[in-house]
Amino acid sequence: MQKYKKYIAEFIGTAILVLFGCGVAVVTGISGDPVAHTLLTSLAFGFAIIAGAYSIGKISGCHVNPAVSLAMLINGKLNIKEFCGYVVAQIAGAFAGSGLLFAILSSTNLPTNNLGANGFESYSATGLSMVGAILVELILTFVFVYVILNVTARKEQANIAGIIIAITLAFVHMLGIGLTGTSVNPARSLAPAVLLGGEVLGQVWVFIIAPLAGAAAAACTYKLLNAEYDEEKKPAKKTAKK
Repeated sequence: MQKYKKYIAEFIGTAILVLFGCGVAVVTGISGDPVAHTLLTSLAFGFAIIAGAYSIGKISGCHVNPAVSLAMLINGKLNIKEFCGYVVAQIAGAFAGSGLLFAILSSTNLPTNNLGANGFESYSATGLSMVGAILVELILTFVFVYVILNVTARKEQANIAGIIIAITLAFVHMLGIGLTGTSVNPARSLAPAVLLGGEVLGQVWVFIIAPLAGAAAAACTYKLLNAEYDEEKKPAKKTAKK
């Protein structure tokens, strides 16, 4: 049971992220106020990360995102077996969160044909093209993951790492919501797309490939720019006395 705790934690954390983040997106989206919709949805995703970081962070690291786990794999913080376990748990958690959201919306007079799904062209609030969506998601994920890699590598920032990550997630959502709905998380995009089907499902590949590419770029950039710094931070090895 002990070795599965981190996967259970990732399942719970991702379910909470999707339920509350996408749930607020749906509820505020019907208000007709784009400023309130963007601000409240951004904060909801950020607050969900704070809740996860300070509850399951010590168990699993609170990745709740395959893109984050991929960056950790590239930087040697996860092995391939752990990475696969994290991704499976995250996808399952996202489906649980989307399923709960659908059940809640079904008991109201709110529409159930959205679920906070991502999209481009006719499914973008600004009519963003497919190429534009790929570029946006790649950039937003790069920024988000690069910040995560930096703040989690500093022991002196451990107490505030969750807050910094949450603020960054809210920050990237503020730009991305009007463009793609903001994914930066393949699991968060896959679940509502599968439940909704149709053209939304046909577009979801962008929100899987682009965030993973952005995360890989962030991990490689981190290794390039921070390797020397991290090496300097390592304690010097003690030499044996003769």
